[in-house]
Amino acid sequence: MYDKKRRFNRRKVCYFCENITVPIDYKNTQLLRNYITDRGKIVPSRISGTCARHQRRLTVAIKRARMVALMPFTVIR
Repeated sequence: MYDKKRRFNRRKVCYFCENITVPIDYKNTQLLRNYITDRGKIVPSRISGTCARHQRRLTVAIKRARMVALMPFTVIR
């Protein structure tokens, strides 16, 4: 009975730990758009799979890009 409900999901691997050459920079909006929702919210690490260190850096980069007006705070409909 319990065997049907069990899920064995693969552990998500941090994209930035795998690809060390890819820097997290606030000017790279193409990369940062992968880590925000369509509403403009920052995607949590449990969904995106980033480690805690890179999630903190992503958050800072997204907030900086918003302050410099490279990315929107919210989506205007």
